[in-house]
Amino acid sequence: MGGEEIMVEYVRSTKGRPPLPEGPFLVVGLARSGIAAARALKAHGQAVFGVDAGEPAGLDLLRESGVDFETSISGVDRLEGVGTVIKSPGVPQSAEVIVEARRRGIQIMGELELGWRMFEAPFVAITGTNGKTTTTELAAHLFRSAGKPVSAAGNVGHPVCEVAIEARSGLDVGTVVCECSSYQLEDSVDFSPEVAAFLNLGPDHLDRHGDMESYLQAKLRIFANQGDGDVAILNADDPEVAGSRSLAQTVSFSTEGAPQATITLEDETVMVDSKPLIEVGEMKIIGRHNVANAMAGAASALAFGLDMEQVAAGLRSFTPVPHRYEPVAEIEGVIFINDSKATNVDATLAAIESSDRPLHLILGGSSKDEPFAPLAAPVGERCRGIYLVGETADEIGQALEAADLEIVRYCEDLEAAVSEAAGAAVPGEAVLLSPACASFDQFRSYEDRGDRFRTLVEELNV
Repeated sequence: MGGEEIMVEYVRSTKGRPPLPEGPFLVVGLARSGIAAARALKAHGQAVFGVDAGEPAGLDLLRESGVDFETSISGVDRLEGVGTVIKSPGVPQSAEVIVEARRRGIQIMGELELGWRMFEAPFVAITGTNGKTTTTELAAHLFRSAGKPVSAAGNVGHPVCEVAIEARSGLDVGTVVCECSSYQLEDSVDFSPEVAAFLNLGPDHLDRHGDMESYLQAKLRIFANQGDGDVAILNADDPEVAGSRSLAQTVSFSTEGAPQATITLEDETVMVDSKPLIEVGEMKIIGRHNVANAMAGAASALAFGLDMEQVAAGLRSFTPVPHRYEPVAEIEGVIFINDSKATNVDATLAAIESSDRPLHLILGGSSKDEPFAPLAAPVGERCRGIYLVGETADEIGQALEAADLEIVRYCEDLEAAVSEAAGAAVPGEAVLLSPACASFDQFRSYEDRGDRFRTLVEELNV
């Protein structure tokens, strides 16, 4: 797709939606997405019942909506007479009720698909192993800052079915910018966004998908139903992503000079078809990987008719999303960066490679059974010290022995790691929390871990 084309207004009318599937409905999994799906179905006058194998929070919302449900059951006994099962993204394909529903020939679809069918609005869908939330929030900000109605939805914590409820109540939801995880996409059927972006691919969620090919195929569902009037946005620097096939018009972006890219980086200026959009230094987000995210977000907005000036203004005013390569403070010439959302090796690699300063890197947490050896070379090149915490500390330390670092510290907890790193860092360096691990050994979530890091840094500055 040529550059001038992506800068004109997106003229295709919003697609019609397939009808809702046959009821009655059984919603399996009553976390946020399942609750939203059940409430939306009830609002549409559908017969719906909810089940969950555990005891999730937030069930008062179902009671208030008049939805009947049962917890601490598999749900198999509730399949009789069901027309469609709505599966929450956190429910695995191997769950007993899902296996049995499939055996009985009952249709199964996810909350993303259901919500998309419930109302007509243009969709931007964004997927990738890393950077989804930043790109989703950034793209939504570009619409909002240009005065266009927009809803950020999906895996950012606002289910599409909640947007459907808002649309039914008369709210102008505008363009829906939707973060799509592999869990959500694997349960899609006819989902067809007008604009779809695939940011990158790396090992993650293999405990769920089994292997990289299955994980990739789940991600590629984002393009499966697009047509030639739609737009597919691809990262030309990622071979797996760049090789994706779609019937849509293709726009590619590159921070590394890929010759086929429409959106490129030249002398620290983001270019759209050789026309300058914005200088990297004008944006508040930092890191080369975030420049790539900004390119994808800009491409999404341009495809829907925002002009270059509107997009540039939005990029200037966008502030970093918490816990995602978020600058927390600069103390005596040392920058402290919270990248607690880096819960896999690929995310940490992106963070390391994005830094233009020598790093003091805090690593470790709970295991995702992912090898840490790929970190050794970039850590050796860009880090002066590493500070290891959590249950994976010894495993990471062994994997990074080849880096031959000046400083290697095994720390009892995050507080000790921040203290050690801050004490060793000198002006012009950075202390980076980018753990390459989940947080559940010592924290409730990556947000909890990032908040603790921020507090510890603030205490250093007192």
